[in-house]
Amino acid sequence: MRRKRKIIEHGDGTSLWTTTHNTDFAKAFVGLFGNPRALGHAVHIPSDEVLTWDQITRAIGSAAGVAPDIIHVPSDVIAAFDPEARGPLLGDKAHCAVFDNSKIQSMVPGYCATVPFSEGVRKSVQWHEERAERRTVDEAFDANCKRIVSAYETALGRGAL
Repeated sequence: MRRKRKIIEHGDGTSLWTTTHNTDFAKAFVGLFGNPRALGHAVHIPSDEVLTWDQITRAIGSAAGVAPDIIHVPSDVIAAFDPEARGPLLGDKAHCAVFDNSKIQSMVPGYCATVPFSEGVRKSVQWHEERAERRTVDEAFDANCKRIVSAYETALGRGAL
């Protein structure tokens, strides 16, 4: 984002997603330790905050002090360039992910997520900025993103999509 490159957003950026800050997750997870009501149960621990992928990307940009230049690319186009992304993009992330948190709240009375994504991502950006070795770039991922953007913009310009 800070390099002023386009940021690929899969699909149209409007599907809904939930995230959970590690401190909120920890509160719920620790509350499950030794809890007899949790035995034999699968439990998810997302926040009650629901954001679109575009809102998530903009919040990351805001935390980094930039406005992201989002480009919406169909998930199947991204998967064509990155076969490992096919499953997550065309499976898990293709659908809205909004959860009912009543189960975790019943097992851990008083639990609720308190760290909004915008605050959590600010803390994450600060953590990365504290040490140079945390500010690395995955060059292979970066190069693949450039290829995807270039191919997609070329196809759009030709009216191929």
